[in-house]
Amino acid sequence: MALLTKDAKGVYVISVTPFDESGAIDYDSLDRVTDFYIEKGVSGFTILGMMGEAPKLTQAEALSVAERVIRRVGKMPVIVGVSAPGLAAIRELGQAVMERGAAGVMVAPPMTLRTDQQILSYYSQVADTLGDVPICLQDFPLATMVQISDDLLGRIIDAVPQIAMLKHEDWPGLAKISALRAAEAKGRRRISVLCGNGGIFLPEEMARGADGAMTGFAYPEMLVKVCNLAAAGDQDRAQDLFDCYLPLVRYEQQPGLGLAVRKYVLARRGAIASESLRKPGGSLPAAARSEVDRLIARQERRLADMGF
Repeated sequence: MALLTKDAKGVYVISVTPFDESGAIDYDSLDRVTDFYIEKGVSGFTILGMMGEAPKLTQAEALSVAERVIRRVGKMPVIVGVSAPGLAAIRELGQAVMERGAAGVMVAPPMTLRTDQQILSYYSQVADTLGDVPICLQDFPLATMVQISDDLLGRIIDAVPQIAMLKHEDWPGLAKISALRAAEAKGRRRISVLCGNGGIFLPEEMARGADGAMTGFAYPEMLVKVCNLAAAGDQDRAQDLFDCYLPLVRYEQQPGLGLAVRKYVLARRGAIASESLRKPGGSLPAAARSEVDRLIARQERRLADMGF
């Protein structure tokens, strides 16, 4: 499998980790949802992210999930989340998944980091720990509480050549994409920028210079089509399509409820057998299910009316 590079683009879907009602990993559903994502046109996978319930897995389980997905997708690139409080765990899982064919790893900064120097030193140490492994830097201050300024991001890119990709999830953060691309136009090395946050700003992010999406919205085909339309310069059509899905995108963005919504919709679409989250985590309440069903029905009507 090819390694992650600065030229990566498209949709690297954040895959859910399916569980059965007992909380055990459902490997049959893992195969099924992997095939589902491929059928919807994604360019690659990102597994064991925050919305993949990675913190709820043991190290052995994380490796087994990574092995299964890497084997299933063939030559399609797989980025594996290896974020952990300590470097020993990052090294162990990172080296193991790379040996099995991962394209690279994703690392978010631990929330204990406070100063620019601490953050810069951390990513330098991660790179030294992993060796010649491509890294996707996850910039998600709403979850990590770690703020990476435009200037600091540039310093990290200059100091850590292993960083090939930014998972951009700062909010508000559109200006950060513009600043990054402007710096590259002046000579800084290029990195790939894929955007998360459930895709809620995807049309604007693509217009600012993002290369695609790295998120797990339950309709990945929308993410793929919006990215393709935007990359082709048809921003209005991309926005029209996105607007058809926006109410459900918005609903899925609720903190503490979003993953339950995502898994409910994926189960409803037949991609996974059960919507179960591993504890701690609960299923979607009945009232919320009704709201989601209504949003999906309206979404389908809008898509038909718009000719999609």
